[in-house]
Amino acid sequence: MPRRQYDIAIADLSGKRALVTGASDGLGLRIAARLVGAGAEVVMPVRNSTKGEAAVAQICEQHPGARVYLESLDLSSLASIGALGDKLRAQGAPIHILINNAGVMTPPDRQSTVDGFELQFGTNHLGHFALTAHLLPLLSAGRARVTSQTSIAARSGAINWADLQWAETYDGMRAYRQSKIAVGLFGLELSRRSKAAGWGITSNIAHPGVAPTSLLAARPEVGRTRDTVGVRVIRVLSARGLIVGTVDSANLPALMAATSPDAEDGGFYGPTWLGNAGGPPGVQKLWGPLRDTDSASRLWALSENLSGISFG
Repeated sequence: MPRRQYDIAIADLSGKRALVTGASDGLGLRIAARLVGAGAEVVMPVRNSTKGEAAVAQICEQHPGARVYLESLDLSSLASIGALGDKLRAQGAPIHILINNAGVMTPPDRQSTVDGFELQFGTNHLGHFALTAHLLPLLSAGRARVTSQTSIAARSGAINWADLQWAETYDGMRAYRQSKIAVGLFGLELSRRSKAAGWGITSNIAHPGVAPTSLLAARPEVGRTRDTVGVRVIRVLSARGLIVGTVDSANLPALMAATSPDAEDGGFYGPTWLGNAGGPPGVQKLWGPLRDTDSASRLWALSENLSGISFG
């Protein structure tokens, strides 16, 4: 059965500067290419320069004359994040769109960042928290919209306050779920704090649903030497147009959240089929774990303490 294709219109972004994390492949690459195609200047901070250069070449082939710039960034390293922040602030160019998209998912064994945090929490949440804090002056100057990419895994679960770094008992999926709940709580708390402090930025969150991306595929760098059973099943369902989305449709909620004039500050966007795993993008109701404002405030204070970075 042929799958129906979904898309959204993106307004002219000429004169806008966007930064997309995780843009060397997968959803991030497609998001960056769409922004470039709409006229934006796009900064792509990546960990793997070889993959990054290939991604830039692909975008430039699709969009001759594209203004796309590669930067070095390891979101699992606070020093690397700080170095990029210093460089971009020195350049002084306002940022109008920030899409916190990069992520790592379910290493089979517990791994740590260079700063000693559990890899998924340290990369998916703390890395983006620190990056956004470093870029705050540029985001304020650009009256930016910040879109943070959570996951359908965040529909349930909670922050494991008793063992935040999963040092006692590691469960890859529960740790991933925690990291993505944290991303969602951060994105919503950023909206509230910007309003209260007058930072001049808006912040919302999105999720891609379920699609055959590289997150669950073989990832030797996180200790997964072969594709998971889950991603093989997702590929079959996606090819048949059943339940889940495609890689092309999965990037649309974040693009809607980041670029639509109708997207709301503090809003939540994702696929709209029953179960929210696939379908065209639209407004979502906040899942239970993301409605916990007390946890969001607690997480914010803890994240400032762990990262050593304040949004003041």
